[in-house]
Amino acid sequence: MNPPRRTLLKALLGAWTAAHIPFALAEPVGSQAQGDFLALSALIAGQQALDRDLANALYLALTQQYPAFADQASQLLKLMEARHLDPATLQSTLDAEQSPLAKVPRVLARAWFMGVVGSGTQARCVAYEQALNARMVADVLQPPSFALGGYGVWSAKPEGSAEHG
Repeated sequence: MNPPRRTLLKALLGAWTAAHIPFALAEPVGSQAQGDFLALSALIAGQQALDRDLANALYLALTQQYPAFADQASQLLKLMEARHLDPATLQSTLDAEQSPLAKVPRVLARAWFMGVVGSGTQARCVAYEQALNARMVADVLQPPSFALGGYGVWSAKPEGSAEHG
């Protein structure tokens, strides 16, 4: 391959990567593996900005639950970049190929959207109201709870309520 063509291809790949790897990496990260985790998380979750504290908690829980997770996430991100895989079709592509990385997007999506890492007796709730499933509808709904307010909110009679005798 001649140098001008190689330079053009590198520039195009860089532009594609910049367009598809969201701005989740704008802040410094502790390691390359954490950076890969954030970039992959942003792609899988479809979010350009992710809560950094939640990301750290999820990364820690995922790497404790699945010791190979950090390496697998990095491998998956590199595969997506090399093959220009669309996040919308990533899972079906990995499943069709019976890839050993097929579980990574599912585990990652469950962690971000449900706030849960692991399953069965090994399941660990890392987030609840901070999980993406709750944040996406927070303008209309609140996560189920015992009360929608602080302590004692139930003791005051709601405004406009009729007296029942």
